[in-house]
Amino acid sequence: MLYSKTTPEQKRARFRELLASGTIAQFPGAFNPLSARLIEEKGFPGVYISGAVLANDLGLPDIGLTTLTEVATRAGQIARMTELPCIVDADTGFGEPMNVARTVQELENAGLAGCHIEDQFNPKRCGHLDGKNVVDLETATKRIRAAADARRDPNFLIMARTDIRATDGLAAAQERAQALVEAGADAIFPEAMKDLSEFQAIRDAVDVPILANMTEFGQSALFTVDELAGVGVNMVIYPVTLLRSAMGAAERTLESIRAVGTQEEHVGSMLTRARLYDLVDYEAYNRFDTGVFNFQIPGQ
Repeated sequence: MLYSKTTPEQKRARFRELLASGTIAQFPGAFNPLSARLIEEKGFPGVYISGAVLANDLGLPDIGLTTLTEVATRAGQIARMTELPCIVDADTGFGEPMNVARTVQELENAGLAGCHIEDQFNPKRCGHLDGKNVVDLETATKRIRAAADARRDPNFLIMARTDIRATDGLAAAQERAQALVEAGADAIFPEAMKDLSEFQAIRDAVDVPILANMTEFGQSALFTVDELAGVGVNMVIYPVTLLRSAMGAAERTLESIRAVGTQEEHVGSMLTRARLYDLVDYEAYNRFDTGVFNFQIPGQ
């Protein structure tokens, strides 16, 4: 009932243990707090919170228009509804190195287990679109150094994302990854890898955990978790999958209502009332409410 019983500090420690376990961890992307609870119920070890999803949910494109306050608030709402560790996309850190430092502390306060910070210019572009630009090495490493220095919980994970593969090639991505680790990154997110051999190349370049982004309609094929584990990937995210699935279903249902005047055709694929009540733990709230407010007045 209400929020997670697991503290943020416990979630961060568990996340570190998970990354050190030698297994590959799948983190589906939550688009709201209730979907995070569903991810937990289905047995996944963690939740990813995508910057693109947070922007799209506000009706905005993923070009750096969201603010730190918006991201920290929504990510915190999602994180507090699950016992799982949640990692959030912090884009370019919302400013210069001092802003990056504040970003990390705000995300710590919001209960996140970690974040990733990228090396694009701001305004940024979706990692799987053309026209990206990356900052120079000094700027990229300053961001990561500021993030690592600012955290108060040593288990809060600082992940560095690099988009340089698209602009300068794979060798540059290997070199950038190494420099970001030297600057303090606990993990590396190499964006828009073309094939498994490129993930292997990043694995060969660094000794920290690496992440694979399995987003639909992007530059990377949708590799299986076993394929990614085979090239040393430690964590795989599915950032927009649930939002796309939900919005696709919503669009089809609206079209049906408009065309035939009823949603009847789609009721069979909907979450039932009973299932929805189960997800929000309706019965626990009812028991609590009854225990607090149902009482007898002495003498009557």
